[in-house]
Amino acid sequence: MHHDMEAAFGRRLEDFHPGDTFRHWPAKTITESDNNLFCLLTRNPHPVHSDFEFAAAGQHGRPLVVGTLVFSLVVGMTVPDISGRAIANLDYEAVRHEGPVFVGDTIRAETEVLEARRSASRPDRGVVLVETSAFNQRGEKVLSLRRHVLVPAGEEA
Repeated sequence: MHHDMEAAFGRRLEDFHPGDTFRHWPAKTITESDNNLFCLLTRNPHPVHSDFEFAAAGQHGRPLVVGTLVFSLVVGMTVPDISGRAIANLDYEAVRHEGPVFVGDTIRAETEVLEARRSASRPDRGVVLVETSAFNQRGEKVLSLRRHVLVPAGEEA
């Protein structure tokens, strides 16, 4: 039996309705290696992320996971449900680090559709506004963001 994997990946404009909520799966446990590698890749030398002695004297008493790692992870988790067919991510706005993330935390995310509208100038596409929230294993919100995603649309109704 042939399965069209592309058909199951991402969504078109008509698949988004305000109020829809997508719970993204699977979750991801952030490891020390994830945090260290992300620091190296992004040239972030802040000792709160990698120096246990420095971090121990700080507010949280232990190293923090880099906030942009959490942001990148959460956006990536949304791809199959939200932006898998995207023409472009138009912007990211209202990115909020709602709480600290530590090595060993398991992050899950969900996205709510706020708006979905067809483009007036290019009717073969539309813009979807979504808000994504991320939570740790205790259900505490650790990150939220909004973004506009340009997605293809089917025939005009």
